[in-house]
Amino acid sequence: MTDIPTITVRPSAAAAAYARVDSDVPGSGASAGGFGATLEQALQGAVDAGHLADTTSMEALNGNGNLTDVVTAVARAQLALQTATAVRDRVVSAYQDIMKMAI
Repeated sequence: MTDIPTITVRPSAAAAAYARVDSDVPGSGASAGGFGATLEQALQGAVDAGHLADTTSMEALNGNGNLTDVVTAVARAQLALQTATAVRDRVVSAYQDIMKMAI
């Protein structure tokens, strides 16, 4: 008999975010917090990614870091910042659309 390899599937960050938002729907029995709490967690994650990139870069400058770790941390921070900027732009656009609506 041949052994069948097991595959471990990890949810992506997007899937985890969707799960958090879905669990915050009223009446689902999940913790309260909603969209604001999810947005706050995402922004805190972007700030944390920036701090990690700074720390990793400083360690590399002092001769204690690994170049691969620096590049990875900086790329993650850049992606987090681009994502936060895109979300901000969408929120501002939605607000402007709402303000244009006739009552």
